[in-house]
This record gives sequence, C-alpha cells and structure tokens, in this order.
Amino acid sequence: MNARSLVSAAALALVAMGSPLSAQDYPSKAITMIVPFAAGGSSDVIARLVGDEMGRVLGQRIVMENMGGAGGATALSRASRAEPDGYTIVIGNSGTNAASYSIYPDLKYTQADFAPVGLVAKTSPMIALKLDFPAKTLMEFVAYAKANPGKVSLGHAGVGSSNYLICRTFIKAAGVDVALVSYRGAGPALNDLMGGQIDGVCDAATSLSGAVMGEKARALVVATPSRLASLPDVPTSAEAGLPAFQAQGWNAIFVPKNTPEPIVAKLNAALRTALASSNLQGRFKELSSVVPTPDEMTPAFVAAMIPGEIEKYRVLLSDK
Repeated sequence: MNARSLVSAAALALVAMGSPLSAQDYPSKAITMIVPFAAGGSSDVIARLVGDEMGRVLGQRIVMENMGGAGGATALSRASRAEPDGYTIVIGNSGTNAASYSIYPDLKYTQADFAPVGLVAKTSPMIALKLDFPAKTLMEFVAYAKANPGKVSLGHAGVGSSNYLICRTFIKAAGVDVALVSYRGAGPALNDLMGGQIDGVCDAATSLSGAVMGEKARALVVATPSRLASLPDVPTSAEAGLPAFQAQGWNAIFVPKNTPEPIVAKLNAALRTALASSNLQGRFKELSSVVPTPDEMTPAFVAAMIPGEIEKYRVLLSDK
C-alpha cells in the first residue's frame, strides 16, 4: 500500500470512529429548540416545559428560539437547513408537519427533510370567545354566525398552524362563514381576544386555560369526547350540539434528516425521562395536555403517523 492509500485509509478510519465518539460525547454544549410561533401559545408552552426537563436529563441547556411566520413554515425551513448534529431540534405539530404541505406549494422543506424524535404531547382543541360576546352557548354562537355571515372574527396562529386547522374543522362542522384573522402565534391572538379586538380564537386548552380560569376569556366548547378535568364546566362538542366538531392536537420533536441515530436515540431517551417526571406530568394536567403513551413516544410511531395526518388535512383543506 502506497503512502496516499495509507493516508486515505487512516482518514476513513477516523471518520468511522468519529460518529460513535461524537454521539457518546453528545451533548457538549447548549441545544437550540426552534419553536415555530411567537411566545405564549401551546407549542411554546409545551416546548419550554419539556425543554427544561430534557435539559436536566442531558446536562445541557435547551435554549428556545421562537420564530413566527407562515403558520410555522418559516421556522421549519430554518430547521431543515440546520446541521444534522443534534444541536438544533424543532417542535412541530399537525400544522407545521402535516397540513403545511397542502397549504404552501413552494415550501422549502419536505417530510423527508426531518427525522422524528418522538411525540411530546396530545392537546385539546377549543373555541373561546371574548367575555362580552352576545352568544353564551355553542349553538347560540353558530346561530349568530349564520345570521351575520363574515362578521364574526376568529383568531389563529397563522395559516397552516394547528390553530388554523381547528378553525377550519369548526367552520366545516358548523357550516358557518366567519372571518379568520391570522397572527404570528397563539399568544398575540389571545392578547387581542382579551383586549376585545377579535370575537374569538381557535386554540388548545394548553394555552387558553390560564385566560379562561382568570376570567379573561370564555371557553365555548372543547372538541374532545370527554370534558377536561382542568376546565370541567366547558362542554364537549357533542354535549353542546355539534358532535362533528372533533379534533386531536399533537406536538412532536424533530431533527434534521441524517442526524446520527445514536444522537436521536439519546434525545428520545431524554424525552421519555422528561415526560415521566412528576413535575412535568403535573403541569401537563393543569394545562389539559396529555402525556403520550410509551409506544407513541417512539420515532417509529411519529414516522408512521405523519402520512395519515398529511392526507387527513389534504382532504379537509381541499373542501374550501
């Protein structure tokens, strides 16, 4: 073997050794978690709770980077271009990682650009109104909206967000014509609701619970089969007379494709430990978020779930 071949062989050996060694040392610095919306919404609240616990497990801080725009697509584009080294992760949902493919034909990313780490939370979609809105029940609200087509305003976290999908699911189930108002996140939408600038919001109980309990907004309905323990006075859609309004929100963590499997496994293990902590489970219960089952926390479960979610929202969004 000549000198050049020896050098090449040595270089290949170093590359081969580098991956497991780097994975073994991971993480050696802070990790950035990209949140595709402004602070204050469900994804942001869940990301911060889970990120704090995961950081303790990993021995490194997980720093939040909020990036709103295009219903989360701006942030996902940034995440897809990040180095696949485990130091940039992103929290996604049914909007950013499923519906966006049907809404934005010029997306800078595809499903294949991400590898799932695991499901983080399941959330409960709700409709909430400003306190002085004249309708007091869901069917009164539907009747009011039908009598005033296009005049009722519902805020959401941007076209393509999970909150936008809640709005679209509600509109289809109720057969109403309302004005949808887009924001850079659920937090700004909720602020405008409490300030009376819009009539209502489509959101998850995770980010609405505080405002409802503080009597700054009025929860109209929850789109789940049973009432929430944290908001027991809020009727389900079936109880309120609109059983077709059913939805299930979720959040999952993703990394850029080609992130080494040992690093994905280490992140998944940290996620599982975080979700098992009594502190996080207590906070999730207060916020009406559900901790996934062990099977749902796996990368394989999320990978298998996404295609069905993409198709579900393709059908919903094609029915304009």
